This record gives sequence, structure tokens and C-alpha cells, in this order.
Amino acid sequence: MADATDLKSVGEILVGSSPTPGTIKIEHNIAMFYLIVILGYLLGSIPTAYIAGRLIKGKDIREMGDGNVGAQNAFRQLGARIGVTVGIVDVGKGALAILVAQAANIPQLAILATGAAAIIGHNWPVFIGFKGGRGEATTIGVLLILVTQPVLILGAMAAAVLIKTKNVVLASVVLFLPLSLVSWWLGVSGGLVAYSIGLPCLVGLTHYVRTRQKLMRPA
Repeated sequence: MADATDLKSVGEILVGSSPTPGTIKIEHNIAMFYLIVILGYLLGSIPTAYIAGRLIKGKDIREMGDGNVGAQNAFRQLGARIGVTVGIVDVGKGALAILVAQAANIPQLAILATGAAAIIGHNWPVFIGFKGGRGEATTIGVLLILVTQPVLILGAMAAAVLIKTKNVVLASVVLFLPLSLVSWWLGVSGGLVAYSIGLPCLVGLTHYVRTRQKLMRPA
């Protein structure tokens, strides 16, 4: 005669066993991971320079200057005050994405993925046909929260270079090129040091692709 244990096993096979609390927690964590990463992408996708162009001049900034949907083009085409405001907001997008991810108490890897998603959103925003900026300001925002001290030190130097030379590319080099070394010297974890290399590489790759596409367009 089957005992109670056997009957319970048969019942689980016929009806289906209930998920364990551990399984539910894992599924919840995975869902939270995807939700926060998607939220990071959507935050990054807010096209600050595009919105400013429409509101200030009633024009599409993608058809102005170099077509870049970022602070540099906004500065040149919409004026210094608007350009600086756009830059600050774009920095804020990256910072906010990381702060939200940290508040959600998700693993460090998921937080880093959220930061990358915000930059990808800025560069390829879903709201305006995936044609955005190059991601310098949003990258600064992400790294400002994750490696605050190195970014502040190098950011001050980069700002001085920008004020003196008006050269955004040179200022970006001053900020990003030594960032990983300064982060390592200040005791930042190896993962974040690698991240401080990867994100600027994404910015550089985007800049290269956009420049190449522009040069290949027929005159």
C-alpha cells in the first residue's frame, strides 16, 4: 500500500508542484534586472538637445550643424546657455540611471549594465529614430556616481582645458584617457576600472562611426 509520501509525490506530478520561495525570488530579481536596464535605456533616450531645438527655434537639431543630438551641437546652434543646460541634463540622465539602479538593490553587474544602457539610449534613442548624440555627457554622469573622486579630479582639469581651448574633443581626452589609471591609483575596484575604460571606448566608437558615415555621404 502506498504511504503518504508516495501519494504526495503522485499529487505533485498530477497537479504540479508549487514554486519554492527561492525560485520566486530569483524570478523577481531577473524581472527587476530587465526592468531597471530598460528604464536606464529610456532615460538615456530622452533627446534633450532635440527637445531644446524644437522649443527654442522650432527646428530639428539633427538638421543643424553636424547633426549631433548632443550638448556640443546645441551649444553651437542654440547658444551657450542652452548648450550648457543640455549638457547638464544629459549628465543627469546618466547619473539618475545609476542612482535608480542602486536604489533597486540589484547586483553590481546589473547596475553597470544600466549605465551602459543609458549611454546606448542617448546614442541611439528610440524616441527619435535611433539617431542621437555621442554620449560624452551621459558617460560622465554614469561615471560620476560610480567613480566619483577620479571623475571630479580629472573633470576639473578637463573643464579648464575646455574653457581655454573651446575644444570638446581635447577636453574629453583629458578626462577619459587617464581615468582608468587614476581610478586604479585611488583604489577603485578592478571591475569599475575596466568599466571606466569600456564606456569611453563606446563614446569613441560612436564618434568614429558617425564621422565615417558623414564622410561617406554624397555631397
